[in-house]
Amino acid sequence: MELSDRTGPSEIASKIENAGVAKTKIDVPTTFLLAVLAGAFISLGGIYFTFATAQQTISGPFTQVLGGLTFSLGLILVVVAGAELFTGNNLMVTALISKKIGLSSLLRNWAIVYVGNLVGAMLTSLVLYMSNVWSSNGYQYGLRALSVASIKVNHGFVEAFFLGILCNSLVCMAIWMASGGRRISEKVLAVIFPISAFVAIGFEHSVANMYFLSFALMIKGDSGLASAMPDISNLGLDGVIGNLVPVTLGNIVGGAVFVGAVYWFVYLRKKA
Repeated sequence: MELSDRTGPSEIASKIENAGVAKTKIDVPTTFLLAVLAGAFISLGGIYFTFATAQQTISGPFTQVLGGLTFSLGLILVVVAGAELFTGNNLMVTALISKKIGLSSLLRNWAIVYVGNLVGAMLTSLVLYMSNVWSSNGYQYGLRALSVASIKVNHGFVEAFFLGILCNSLVCMAIWMASGGRRISEKVLAVIFPISAFVAIGFEHSVANMYFLSFALMIKGDSGLASAMPDISNLGLDGVIGNLVPVTLGNIVGGAVFVGAVYWFVYLRKKA
């Protein structure tokens, strides 16, 4: 690629800032539907992750890396097909700091998108549940899904908060870099490594957890899972809320502060 064709960091920052302004001007029904799609897209990545890691006889880092690569499908769909993802919209803080949007507009967008993401994730969980594919091969998928959910609901508040910070720092960096891509292949490549890294390491993403935890709640009472079920004593509504609250707060800090605000200071403050 010619150097002149390259989108520089300052150009990406301006593009992200302008996108933040544009998002506040989208009508509520459109924003909500795009958010539902994002929740579904991330859930599809979660389904692919669960399927891939449930099939592996070799455990450890290899399986986690494979899971990370497959989960990347979710954000690739969001970035390429177009959707409104709460964690990505944390970057709208750049437009807020530049005083191009107001706090009320920002919070309104975040609230609509968060609820839409939740609806999309839960609907996808319901469709998967009704498909009964999770019970095939000796409930291999279902057992893996419960294992993933069990780990998540057993994080402490502080632990989940910081795992959320680390996660969305990587997610927003993926979106930031993908915004600089001019071709679909460039956007896909920008997404794969940050997303596969956060999944492989075990960081926490609020929208992904909307799928992982809601689906686990749907299947945990199935008698076919009883003989090999992991410890799911904390997998209830309290456990779900106890995970989503700190992870969501951590995601906001990671995306809005560690990526959005930092890059605003570096590239946009002189223009404000």
